[in-house]
Amino acid sequence: MSNLILKINQKDNVLVALQDIPAETEIAFEGNTYTTLEAIPAKHKFFMNDMKQGDEILMYGVLVGKVQYDLAAGTRMTTDNTKHAAEPFYYRDVDYQWTKPDVSRFLHKTFKGYHRSNGDVGTANYWLFIPTVFCENRNLDIIKESLYDSLGYAVDAKYKDYTQQLVEAISKGENLDDLNFSPSNIPSKDRIFKNVDGIKFLNHSGGCGGTRQDADTLSKLLAAYADHPNVAGITLLSLGCQHLQIDNFRKDLYNRNPDFDKPLLVFEQQKAVSEETMIKNAIFETLKGLLEINKIEREDAPLSKLCVGVKCGGSDGFSGISANPAVGHLADILSVLGAKVLLAEFPELCGVEQELIDRAVDQPAAEKFIRLMTEYDDLAHAVGSGFYMNPSPGNIKDGLITDAIKSAGAAKKGGSSPVVDVLDYTEPATKPGLSLVCTPGNDVEATTGKAASGATLILFTTGLGTPTGNPVCPVIKVATNTVLATKMSDIIDIDTGAVVRGEKTIQEMGEDILDFCIDVASGNIVPKAVALNQDDFIPWKRGVSL
Repeated sequence: MSNLILKINQKDNVLVALQDIPAETEIAFEGNTYTTLEAIPAKHKFFMNDMKQGDEILMYGVLVGKVQYDLAAGTRMTTDNTKHAAEPFYYRDVDYQWTKPDVSRFLHKTFKGYHRSNGDVGTANYWLFIPTVFCENRNLDIIKESLYDSLGYAVDAKYKDYTQQLVEAISKGENLDDLNFSPSNIPSKDRIFKNVDGIKFLNHSGGCGGTRQDADTLSKLLAAYADHPNVAGITLLSLGCQHLQIDNFRKDLYNRNPDFDKPLLVFEQQKAVSEETMIKNAIFETLKGLLEINKIEREDAPLSKLCVGVKCGGSDGFSGISANPAVGHLADILSVLGAKVLLAEFPELCGVEQELIDRAVDQPAAEKFIRLMTEYDDLAHAVGSGFYMNPSPGNIKDGLITDAIKSAGAAKKGGSSPVVDVLDYTEPATKPGLSLVCTPGNDVEATTGKAASGATLILFTTGLGTPTGNPVCPVIKVATNTVLATKMSDIIDIDTGAVVRGEKTIQEMGEDILDFCIDVASGNIVPKAVALNQDDFIPWKRGVSL
């Protein structure tokens, strides 16, 4: 019966159910016999010993909560009997040692990417439309509608056809409830520009009306996207009177990259003869730009040129057991190979701060992490919240009872390599190895921030399922369990359920995922989020977002 449960770390005093376990089930495990006092759903935990009020709960080898009242061994952990708790953290001079993974299989592997003049290599070749202010969103929508179908980037033809069938039925006076239409499989149009992977649009709600600090942060974010390795050209739309002026954007762009040399087309509506003239000019000049960037072709690049963001969302009780550790193994391989790896979501590092601090390569990096974590959590507490309120109802339902449990599993995505740098929001990653990036845990705010720091691929693990994508960075969706991968196959790329079943090791699965990443980076595989044009973009205003 030991295949029913898992003890993640030898220090732990809870066991994880790998399958649904009925009440009063006797389980022999590591020389002991445990009896469940109630049904334990898969992904949930039960206590190994009798517990007293105030006793510490250990999982992943760290403090994740405290017991709220006396309970017996075999009791299921719940939000009623368990409350969040985490150890305090501080800098201590630790000589961190880690065991590097065997990377021999990947030493001489390459991917086919788009080489930029500054030495960066993109995994995609996009043209990007940027509004400096929300007032231009409508104009961007018109341009998008005009270009998507004509250039072969639209993916909604079957839904338009389905809607047209329904409209025709209505015009004929037919009862819709009696009809049995379904979306047809209309083939998409061929792309006009074979070497342009897409045209992308950064619609947002900022640029004016908020604080000047919000506009400044947004400017740096938009500049980061313009400078992104996956972006080959930019069309910028401005109203004219907003807080985020074109000159502010240019300043941030050239501060970030003094040698920026991509085509940058700028249109300001209040200086245009008319809205129609501006939109027509923007379309005309953009098409000329697309002709130029279509001349760029993929060429071989070493894996050290990859920058991979690791993210989780819609997490479950298997996230820290299957998908996250497998991605963590991949992260360690990439670190050894000299690639960049980005671990973000600071609210979901609560409880594992000390481990990450001890892994920092120097004191400045450790102290920067401590400062950013402390300031962020203090801001949350100032408005009556805190990192402890991070788990969502879906997280809790599927076994993530406290934020420390969620965080300890989430941090596994970063592997065990040294932390080479700590980046504030929108700061670019410049050092090979693992960097920590300050972002919220919110799925889209986090992926938006990772791309701003330079991620050219994002590995997104999920136990509950989410369609999240990004406009400029391909997002690969990794399921923690086979039930999800089967049920939501239209949005999931990789299934790590074999780890839960014991059919594959974490190391084997990590290498499989890296093989998949190489194919995506080379354009051989299109991830589901990219194929669906799931282009989510939410700037963080540096307020309280968990």
